[in-house]
Amino acid sequence: MKNLKLFLWEWKHFVRSPFKIIALGLFVLASVYGLHKGANLYHKQTAEIETIEQGAQESRQEALDNYYIPKIYSIEGKPWIDYQDPFWGIWFSTPYHYKRPSPAMVYSIGQSEQFGFYKRIIFRASPSDPDLAEEIANPERLQTGTLDFSFALLFLLPLVLLVLLYNLKSAESEQGFLTLIEVQMPARNRWLLIRVCFYVMLFLLVIIGLLFYGATLTNVFEITGQAFGQQLLFSTLYLLFWSVLYFFILRNGKSILGNTLKMSALFLVFAFIIPAAVHQTLSILKPANLMTDLIDVRDEKEALSKLSDSIFQEKLIAMYPQMANSPARQDSINTMDIQTSAYSAISNQLNKKAIQFIEEENREKNRFISSTFWFNPVSFFQNKFNTISETHYNDYQDYRNEIQTLIDRQIDTMNLDIWNGVKVDESKFREYYEMMVIE
Repeated sequence: MKNLKLFLWEWKHFVRSPFKIIALGLFVLASVYGLHKGANLYHKQTAEIETIEQGAQESRQEALDNYYIPKIYSIEGKPWIDYQDPFWGIWFSTPYHYKRPSPAMVYSIGQSEQFGFYKRIIFRASPSDPDLAEEIANPERLQTGTLDFSFALLFLLPLVLLVLLYNLKSAESEQGFLTLIEVQMPARNRWLLIRVCFYVMLFLLVIIGLLFYGATLTNVFEITGQAFGQQLLFSTLYLLFWSVLYFFILRNGKSILGNTLKMSALFLVFAFIIPAAVHQTLSILKPANLMTDLIDVRDEKEALSKLSDSIFQEKLIAMYPQMANSPARQDSINTMDIQTSAYSAISNQLNKKAIQFIEEENREKNRFISSTFWFNPVSFFQNKFNTISETHYNDYQDYRNEIQTLIDRQIDTMNLDIWNGVKVDESKFREYYEMMVIE
């Protein structure tokens, strides 16, 4: 009964403190704004993907209706286009690959604004194209983060919790009531803990309400209900992390000013100083990659154009030994197609070699960041929130890996079909598109 009475007493104390109510209200408003920002980005990307895919489907259907179904494989005035040629069959199949946003993006935008989420898969493409590749490390989001729900949790939650807790025990101590309270409840730490638990439970209820509200904005429960539970778990752990730190300050503190200064200093250390120090150390150890390897690749590609057809064929056969006895090797009519396919295959290998070094460097950066999580909790929770919402760096790295896999598959198919003299018909055209789908 004493615990319940203490809860009720703390509730009266809270409702009579306009400053605390306003602080909690501002947190709710900021969180709602962040949830809507995440939901708007989710709906925007989803709508853009649908528009692009609809256009791609119309383009493919137009090729089928005008050329492959009626078996008209040439265009008047454009004799160089042969729809039976694997090169043009693949070109007009217009496949796209998407990084479809998760409904959990409502909780954390993460790095979704830094990376592309759709890409036309064509043999001239690369995961390192400017519309996909960016030089970024996760701590940068702490310095330039947008105001989404995770930002409110990471930075506003500890500040509002500070406002709710800063005068617990210290106010009674300054007013001389602490001795009287000890007479009624000898266990001073228990008395303080119950009061702190009241605000933790109040804050937790607010967070649960916000998470439910966010889930209704993007149908989280219908598509990825597990994300809600994970977000709630790590939000609760983050709340408890700050609550425990503040409790020990309050337990040992004796004045409102002293407690406020200590809690504010703790917030600055964990929320800004440590992440900034980690980021600065990372910048010194691993400076921003200037992508000079890709510039070297461009020079090597230009050199390829000066190679003779025989050298092109030798390089291609080294990559595809099964082509050595291909009938197309003796067909001079296909010389241009062979050279085009060989150029695409060799260029792709050069790109992959350069990208491999860049990606390994990025992996080292992320490993370094992960190694600091034991003393850098804000970055840890930020990465967890991004992982739950599928907006983490690793999610976009997986997406780029899928793009490279599809480009490899497309180039391999084009080379083998050209060298084996395959003629594209309606069935083969559909096959070109279907082979590019990754579930």
